[in-house]
Amino acid sequence: MYDEEYALATILPIAESRRREIAEATERLGAIIGKTVQIARQSGEELFRELGLPEATWRAVRIAVSERHPTVVGRFDFAWTDEGLKMLEFNADTPTGIVEAFHVNGRICAEYGMADPNEGMASQIGEAFREAAEAYRLDGYRTDSIVFSALDWHEEDAGTTRYLMRQSGLSGARFAALADLRVYGDRLCLLRDGEHEPIDLLYRLHALEKLAEDRDTDGYPTGARVLDMIAERRLAVLNPPSALIAQTKALQALIWNLYEAGQFYADEEREAIRSYMLPTYLENRFEGRCAYVSKPILGREGGGVTLYEADGTFLECDREALYWEQPMIYQQRVELPVVPVRHEGGTADARLLWGSFLIGGRASAIVARAGGRITGNLAYYVPVGME
Repeated sequence: MYDEEYALATILPIAESRRREIAEATERLGAIIGKTVQIARQSGEELFRELGLPEATWRAVRIAVSERHPTVVGRFDFAWTDEGLKMLEFNADTPTGIVEAFHVNGRICAEYGMADPNEGMASQIGEAFREAAEAYRLDGYRTDSIVFSALDWHEEDAGTTRYLMRQSGLSGARFAALADLRVYGDRLCLLRDGEHEPIDLLYRLHALEKLAEDRDTDGYPTGARVLDMIAERRLAVLNPPSALIAQTKALQALIWNLYEAGQFYADEEREAIRSYMLPTYLENRFEGRCAYVSKPILGREGGGVTLYEADGTFLECDREALYWEQPMIYQQRVELPVVPVRHEGGTADARLLWGSFLIGGRASAIVARAGGRITGNLAYYVPVGME
């Protein structure tokens, strides 16, 4: 991918007990985040500001498909550490790695004669999309005209979006490039053959915080206008706007703050937070105490991440240009485990990150990636088989 080796023709074994624990952590944390998002989206604008949400999104993010589930398709990132399984972040708005987990992994497992830990889980995608579309319809939205959209020149995004469209089972759904969408009157439309066709339900592999900044070449705030349409219920979107609240890493800081204060969460929820989450704050409380990491609130793919030693000494940072201007959260640092991987150049050690999908509120497929201490966009995809 992008002229770099990406998917490895090897397979990583996972024990059934570890597979079960990843699924349990996914569902328990998904429920905790859903409960927190449900309250947060009803809160005042001051909380939205603290969470780092762009002002243009503040009205839209109050809209959810489900009171219990913050998103339709999300992905947790986990690390196996000496202290057990730990969540690093939750990609709730525009997760990728979907084709690898739900489609490719099974093909590789079959070649190796191993059981696929994701077998049969692609059907969950269709169930979740149909349930979400029906929830919108029952809430009074039109859902006749359905468009799945992404950057058509971006191989990964376009391929992921087309795959989700096929799996969704939504009748009449069409793929369209983001460049072919237009604001026309008070609707978002697909421009086709010179005609503006209104869109009722949009799946967009385009982050809401990026949409908030989108402008036409003449400076017209197209993205903010689309967010107004969402807030005014003239456009249904998937993932739902509430996913942006779940996406911001500042929500992890809010959850940890409430946990430390002994507020809001039941004993079982507190046990899950203690077991699977890492101490996370909006200010640096780690220097002089333990190793830590700073991350941009709405960064993605390792962008803008910096690793520090306990005394504040710089260890490593992401080398890309994106996300450095954002507010940061500070999180206790854990080391990703080292595993040997076989690639074109031979065998090398890499650090392993586990992804676990939350689909319609249920634990679903897993995906493994191997790279450096900071897992970037071009970390290897490593197929996984059941031991």
